[in-house]
Amino acid sequence: MRADRPESGRGRNAAWAVAAAAALPVVAEVRVARTEQPLTEQWRRAPVRKRGSTRLGISFRPRQAEAMGLDLRESLDRLLEHPFEVIRLGAYWNRLEPEPGAFRPEELDWQVDAAERAGKQVIISVGAVKNFGYPEYFVPDHVLDSPLREGALVVPDAQGPLLAGATAVINRVVERYRDRGSVIAWQVEHEAVDPLGMEHSWRLATAFVRREVETVRIADPTRPVMLNGFLPTSLPVGAQQWWRTRDQGDSLAVAQLLADIVGIDFYPRHAVAGTRGRAVYLAGSRSPWQQRVRRSLFEWASLERSRAVMVSEGQAEPWETITDPPNPFAAAAYSCRPEHLIENYNQCMSWNDGAPTRLSAYLFWGAEYWLARERDGDPRYLAAFSRVLAES
Repeated sequence: MRADRPESGRGRNAAWAVAAAAALPVVAEVRVARTEQPLTEQWRRAPVRKRGSTRLGISFRPRQAEAMGLDLRESLDRLLEHPFEVIRLGAYWNRLEPEPGAFRPEELDWQVDAAERAGKQVIISVGAVKNFGYPEYFVPDHVLDSPLREGALVVPDAQGPLLAGATAVINRVVERYRDRGSVIAWQVEHEAVDPLGMEHSWRLATAFVRREVETVRIADPTRPVMLNGFLPTSLPVGAQQWWRTRDQGDSLAVAQLLADIVGIDFYPRHAVAGTRGRAVYLAGSRSPWQQRVRRSLFEWASLERSRAVMVSEGQAEPWETITDPPNPFAAAAYSCRPEHLIENYNQCMSWNDGAPTRLSAYLFWGAEYWLARERDGDPRYLAAFSRVLAES
């Protein structure tokens, strides 16, 4: 028995060594910090990478602008004054069809009109079930008799009325705006086959999304279709995403199957838990495994001239543990300070170096937040955005 004990000890030590080695990459991605950080002028000194042929732009989220107490038209006009090329606008199903048989596109009409007057190119996200901007779910109440079952895969045969309603509204949106010269692409769904954050566990099936994409292509065979997906930037999030989508792949995988343009949603720093003014953050965007995922997307796009990769959401506002990004007085949230707007852009522009193709576009995420910060006395985010436009 005594002779066995040293072997057992060595075995336990080896097991601990293996566990520690496996944990090291995760530990390297974890940060613990105060949620509120001092404002600095680092955004003035940060270098700005050249973008080459990559077009720059923003997304406009009317619901978030309202939640921040901003006037929608004034906010959009203010943003359109800046010399970026592309803007993404959303066709929100519950706004277009508030009751059965209705079609009320007036809000999207004036947004497209304003973008055209400003000389912008427009990507219209047609949804329909999911679309960008919280809560990301925009199905009208009258379409479903009961909520989608948690944990379910939403397939066409089981959700015929939902699919019929989604394809009908998509068709109407595409038909209405396909003659607009400013429209350069259609986005279908939002992170199409991923679960809806941590709030819902149901997922759209690839077959459901395929039908929506087919609807767009029939209504407008001349423009590309974009599907976007969340690019995990830490091992814990990547493992969770793989597990939750292991049966059919995540949204980036399905985008490569169905779309002409793959949109990457890139958030290199976000909070996962917090209390009493401190939070735990994940930040692993420079890890080798994450870079392999990104390189595979570039290789996919390089195989055919009709394919492209873009950053559909480049983090430029905080992602903390609350739904609305915090707006602390005389401070900045740790997950995205003004200098990070430039840093995140720079990191994505570095992806073009030596790649078989280039990012076709980079859309900054958080433009409404910049306006709210400026209104409340902090113009740094908006000024950092202006620096990128002027110096890239």
